[in-house]
Amino acid sequence: MWLGCLVLAALILLAPPVRAATYKWVDDQGVVHYTDKMPPEAINKGSIELNKQGIPVKKNDPALTPEQRRVREAEDERARQDAKAREEIQRKDRALLQSYTTESEIDLSKKRALATIEGQVQSAQAYVATLTKRKDEIAARVAALGDKPLPPSLEREVANVSEELEKQADLIATKRKDIVVVTARYDAAKQRWRELRAIAEAESAAAAAPAAAARPGGNSGNIPTSSKK
Repeated sequence: MWLGCLVLAALILLAPPVRAATYKWVDDQGVVHYTDKMPPEAINKGSIELNKQGIPVKKNDPALTPEQRRVREAEDERARQDAKAREEIQRKDRALLQSYTTESEIDLSKKRALATIEGQVQSAQAYVATLTKRKDEIAARVAALGDKPLPPSLEREVANVSEELEKQADLIATKRKDIVVVTARYDAAKQRWRELRAIAEAESAAAAAPAAAARPGGNSGNIPTSSKK
């Protein structure tokens, strides 16, 4: 038991003394105060904590006003969105480099994508030609009736053909826009691929330069001396 008391006494003697902090703060009238603790009415004000030598050791920023808090939250949200956008760009860059090893591969993918869309356009155009022929035949039947009223079945047929022609016209217009979009996307991908490859090659060359200079016979910047005859 006495051994335990000795150990406890030694720990108390070796423990560093508790140092009271001094706070420097300014009130609403601009008066500077030095206190060993912050008064309740000044808790939310800014202050500077000083050690026993009067040297600042910690700065306590004042509490934010509601407006400042809203501004801070908006800034934080913008920072999160910017970080998210950067991560998305990096993800797309990695996917681009992993998908293609040469520019010709990008050109081939572009050609295949455009061929698919153009095939859809050609199919729609062929269908339009069929519908147009059918519409002309219906028009001839209507003309043959003269002043007689159109049969309900013929009216429905006219309406169906006209409606289908409009749908195919919209489809062809959409596909032509798709051709422009796909072309621009692959052209942009090709340009970005070139930029990423150039960056990777420059980084590789920069990393290899010190190793090449350190090898025997490397370019160290010294001028070789001629041998004596």
